[in-house]
Amino acid sequence: MPTDNDNLSGIAKILHFLLTIRQIWRQFARFIARMMPKGLYGRSLIIIVAPMVILQSVLAFVFMERHWQTVTNRLSEAVTRDIAAIIAVIEHYPQDQDHQTIIQIAKNQMDLNVALLPAGPLPPPGPKPFFSLLDRALSQKITSQIGKPFWIDTVGRSNLVEVRIKLDTATLRVFTRRNQTYASNSHIFLIWMLGTSLVLLIVAILFLRNQIRPIQRLASAAEQFGKGQEIANFRPTGAREVRQAAHAFLEMKRRIERQIEQRTTMLAGVSHDLRTVLTRFKLQLALFEDEPEARDMQRDVDEMQHMLEDYLAFARGVSAEKSTTIAIPDLLAELSNDATRSGKELDVSHIGQTDVAIRPQTMKRCLTNLISNALRYGNLVKVQSEQSTNWWTITIDDDGPGIPQEEWETVFKPFYRLDTARNQDISSTGLGLAIARDIARGHGGDIKLCDSPKGGLRATLRIPV
Repeated sequence: MPTDNDNLSGIAKILHFLLTIRQIWRQFARFIARMMPKGLYGRSLIIIVAPMVILQSVLAFVFMERHWQTVTNRLSEAVTRDIAAIIAVIEHYPQDQDHQTIIQIAKNQMDLNVALLPAGPLPPPGPKPFFSLLDRALSQKITSQIGKPFWIDTVGRSNLVEVRIKLDTATLRVFTRRNQTYASNSHIFLIWMLGTSLVLLIVAILFLRNQIRPIQRLASAAEQFGKGQEIANFRPTGAREVRQAAHAFLEMKRRIERQIEQRTTMLAGVSHDLRTVLTRFKLQLALFEDEPEARDMQRDVDEMQHMLEDYLAFARGVSAEKSTTIAIPDLLAELSNDATRSGKELDVSHIGQTDVAIRPQTMKRCLTNLISNALRYGNLVKVQSEQSTNWWTITIDDDGPGIPQEEWETVFKPFYRLDTARNQDISSTGLGLAIARDIARGHGGDIKLCDSPKGGLRATLRIPV
């Protein structure tokens, strides 16, 4: 009698088997997902082509099984009955000396070319045809209706089929036309089926290409606008839904540009007014003698002006500067020279392609913020640049105190300053990294922080090209 442990073991085996089947199914599903096209054009083609192929395959199978094979069997059966009748006449009824009467009857009434050969062994079996529907059907009918040793030849391109049947005193040789035993015109159906499928497929490909192209243009325009590039000659085209999406995109683009323009105009006015006040402060301080209080106030005014510039730069976000193609080594050389003038050393290197389309002054400000942040807290700073086929990557390493991992994303928030990792005696608005990331994302890229091999912080800037 099975015990409870045996029952539990059986259940465990069943569960293990089901889990294995589930895992295999998931792997198969992932494999199919990897093999399937990722684009809308390829998937749409599959949606159209797959049902067409399945339908044509079912039609071909039904035609082969229900029509082609049935017709071939009936034709073979009819020819076999005629041959059986000829054999019966030869064996059971009186004949003239050379059997000319039955030969003429077979030729005129049955459309068969019949001859009686001397008795002897049948030829050796020939090679079976690759598609042996006729050979199989005719052999089965001769075996079932005549029941004598026979040899047939259905191979070759000849329009005739040869059948030899061994009789008691002779060998009967019969030539019959292939279309008498075989539905030979069925290939016309297959040609028409494949031809119409090919025409429909070409029409579907051309139609889908015209429908997908407006979506691709819309995606390209959205990507260019996201990178701050000028969108030229874009207008809504395609199906009604695609046109609606394109109109919505253009309306969103106009609203964003109008908002940026209004904000920039307002900030320009604010900047002008505040700079006027700061200029009066500087002029008034210049009238004082060189006293400690005056020097302190001058530093405060300079710090206020620096903070004002940072606030305005952050509020403006990505400027209206146009993208141009520049040489990366020239940009890196400018950054190195700026660091040298400020009394710092910068190790700069670049590999890969040298030209890139960016907004030069905006990108220079982004890199300046990252490099100045590294130079402020580290002694050794290394800038490595690499441009591949799709990305331009810049890594900036320093040997400073670094930043805790839980703060790597927080430091990009506006006006956020660390309390422990960085020196708070250095004046800062907490906008440098926020401006840098805003510029990077305005180019379609991003900035990530991690630990540097030099012991400090590594900032990685990636821009699509």
